[in-house]
Amino acid sequence: MGLDVRHRRDIARTIRKLGFNSVRFPYSDECLDQGNQSDINGEARAPRALDIYAACIEAMTEAGLAVIPNNHITNAAWCDGKNLCDSGWKNDQYGPICKIHQTTDSWIEHWLTVMQPHVDNPLVIGADLRNEPRGIWGTMTWNMWATAAEKASEALLKMQSNWLMFVEGVSSANDCSGARRRPIELSIPDRVVYSSHVYSWSGWGSFKPYSRRGYTSFAKDMDRNWGYLLSSNIAPVWVGEFGASHHSDEGAHHYWDNLMKYLQLTDADFGYWALNPRKPERYDNETYGLLKLDWETPVEDFRLEGLRRLMVQDSANDIRTTSNILE
Repeated sequence: MGLDVRHRRDIARTIRKLGFNSVRFPYSDECLDQGNQSDINGEARAPRALDIYAACIEAMTEAGLAVIPNNHITNAAWCDGKNLCDSGWKNDQYGPICKIHQTTDSWIEHWLTVMQPHVDNPLVIGADLRNEPRGIWGTMTWNMWATAAEKASEALLKMQSNWLMFVEGVSSANDCSGARRRPIELSIPDRVVYSSHVYSWSGWGSFKPYSRRGYTSFAKDMDRNWGYLLSSNIAPVWVGEFGASHHSDEGAHHYWDNLMKYLQLTDADFGYWALNPRKPERYDNETYGLLKLDWETPVEDFRLEGLRRLMVQDSANDIRTTSNILE
């Protein structure tokens, strides 16, 4: 998104000006199944989505941004959480109901295809293996996801041993507590980064979402879900998604203040959702976006104010990202 408004290199420079040092860059598995898009003379009619994706990564790293490719969704669509076929890294268990059929092996093959052009690019720092793995109640456990994540990680590390493997929690990336008893174990040490997503409506297993929690209750959930990984020096944590609308209500402001406080007190890295001013598909306004419709002017409000405070606090080596959507 945004390439119809500004050149990719200009957008990359804008991200740097905002203060971010990296971009979580989503892709869909469907974009790898486009074929060659050739005309009747066998000449390329237009660049494939994957070619555009690779060119954007190159532009961002040329601007000095680290990039973390993210397998965000199976079908090329806005991720609203409603399509069961997009709920996990594979969907072959659902049979013919899924338009894009995917197994664990084909998911890994897609990852290898996406990452191959960037093996020698030191600013492509790793892979966010799958966005918000989830399933019908009780059908997608941490153990299942951990096993698949290890298999994909080992395949990618054979390609480039320096890459970091970002493993999101289950229950839409809220919950990394399963790593306490069943950690991700790889053949190369110090390659695992756990990732959690935290939004105002989060807080699964409780009648109170985070928009209605006091700080003590909120912090207790963060400690249980992923904070223990830091306090016990088990592994680094990247809060890979959080965000709020530019016209947030009182509850969203309450959640935001609690999260900012918790992040200031911990050593977690972070990624804000999202950069873009519009959503894919119907091109609806993205009220969580940090840029105005010109893809250049920042939306100056409480969100950038809070993010800048975190950026000043963090060292230059911390991962502070914005998500740029290309699904």
